[in-house]
Amino acid sequence: MKSWQRAMTRFLRGFHLHNIQVLLSASSIIVTVLVVVLASLMLFNRFSNVAEENTYLNLKQIVEQVNSNLELYVSGMQDIFEVTQNKIDQASDVSSNQQLGEQMETILSTREDLVSISLFTTDGVLVNSVPAQPMRKNTRLTEQTWFESALLAPGILQFTPPHIQNLFKNDYRWVVSMSKMIDYRDESGVKHGVLAIDFNFRTIDQLSQRVSLGKNGYVYIIDGIGNIVYHPQQQLIYAGLKYENLEPVLNYKYGSYLDEQNGEQRIITIQTVKTAGWKIIGVAYADEFLGTKKELADFLYHFLLVSTLMILIINIYVSATISKPIRRLEQSVKLVEKGDFTPQISVSGVYEVEQLSKRFNLMLRRIRELMDQIIQEQEAKRKSEFDVLQSQINPHFLYNTLNSITRMAEMGRNQEVVTTITSLSRFFRLSLSKGKPIITVKDELEHIRHYLIIQSIRFKNKFHYVIEAEEEVMDCLTLKLILQPLVENAIHHGIENSVEDGMIEIKAQLQGEKLQFIIRDNGIGMTQERLVKLLSGDIRSESGSGVGVFNVQERIQLYYGRPYGLHYESEPEEGTTVTVTLPVQWTSDQAEGEGNDIRK
Repeated sequence: MKSWQRAMTRFLRGFHLHNIQVLLSASSIIVTVLVVVLASLMLFNRFSNVAEENTYLNLKQIVEQVNSNLELYVSGMQDIFEVTQNKIDQASDVSSNQQLGEQMETILSTREDLVSISLFTTDGVLVNSVPAQPMRKNTRLTEQTWFESALLAPGILQFTPPHIQNLFKNDYRWVVSMSKMIDYRDESGVKHGVLAIDFNFRTIDQLSQRVSLGKNGYVYIIDGIGNIVYHPQQQLIYAGLKYENLEPVLNYKYGSYLDEQNGEQRIITIQTVKTAGWKIIGVAYADEFLGTKKELADFLYHFLLVSTLMILIINIYVSATISKPIRRLEQSVKLVEKGDFTPQISVSGVYEVEQLSKRFNLMLRRIRELMDQIIQEQEAKRKSEFDVLQSQINPHFLYNTLNSITRMAEMGRNQEVVTTITSLSRFFRLSLSKGKPIITVKDELEHIRHYLIIQSIRFKNKFHYVIEAEEEVMDCLTLKLILQPLVENAIHHGIENSVEDGMIEIKAQLQGEKLQFIIRDNGIGMTQERLVKLLSGDIRSESGSGVGVFNVQERIQLYYGRPYGLHYESEPEEGTTVTVTLPVQWTSDQAEGEGNDIRK
């Protein structure tokens, strides 16, 4: 054993590790490993594709069979509806025709899943029903989906989502309704009415339970707009204990795709019931059907591991000498790719690697110096621009308000003086906001409310105002002092010159991933030419509102970027609407990123 070790040591000493020609001897080993890996991957991919194709085909055939059975079932229910409608057409007086009642009872008894057959006037008055039962009061029959859909599409048979039929006393059943507007006769002539046939889920449940999609797979049914018609765990769905991702399902009429829920991959297969517009969704768990693929992957993994280890043992010293510095270089490059420019590479290894490491370290040092210089310059420039814009907002308003307070005090209007000073103090307290440029929507709306109180007193109630906001919006974050210049512009350029009483509406709402403020007034409006000048800052009024609107636009785009800002809609003599669009940010985001610049 010792003699073998001595021989190996002498052999290794014969290698010149910094000689590239010596390192080329490892190429044969690498090629061997690559060939084994590529062959294994090709085999694995080929087998996997065949296994997946067979799985999808099998699931598709099963769901198609359910679809065929369900289409046959729905077609049978349509036939029953047509038979019932024909019997009603042949009756001379549906309200007193005993033979018609017997015929409808016969039809009802032919199927166990039929619950009731009812005929109503278009005003929701019961004409005839089987079984005959007294109706409940306050059922809001005309507002129910099955009734409304029948009236909106006369002559077309409607299938409605599952619901509790609560029309009759002591009878509450979970049913699906077929409804249609038809003509019928009574003692006063031909009239329009709504025929409704309710059926339960017994047959649908039996059809679905016969389906085998592995141990845990199942089938459920939805209508064309995503309402669940049938689900084997329907009670859990309605109780909120189970969730089905229906958004991608609605984009398919038929086909299959992979979905992931609770960390499990599921194969979703979809077919559409043409007669009713329903969709049958088969859900199978991928690990039950693609288990062979995993077994092959495990086998190939172990095969590759053993082969690689055997090859590496032959060339362990050479590979270690080359790979260690290269791995360190690779790790450093990954860190740089992620934005970390601090790593220093240890200079060691073959000559080429040493030179590359030195050049890489020099490059990182130079990049850090340039980045620090750019960041400092850009932050200084952006802060100075932002501060200049924000400092231009309130001076004219403060001057005018103090003049108004002086005049009211001279006139003895003490209560208005107190109200104005109180609102002014709260207005500027919110304006300061501890020097922070970002505040909550709640504070911004409180700020504009005090501004409107002051202006309403100044202008002697020439206008009224309404502030509305959704509850979930109040904790969103917004750039402060963006509403006051816009409202000031509405007052001075819209309402002040109007002969009618003014009205200002302010609304805060969420639109997807965007926060919107809408400011609407009924003032004199503006021409398109004036709108362009207003947004460009060309309008210079005594109140400074033109500059204020321009500053709001500049501040928003400086802080959040060009996709956000102001949108004006205005017509002369019809008023003006301003929409402010910002990205949605929450107070929790501010807490997590406190001390960091959240500007985009």
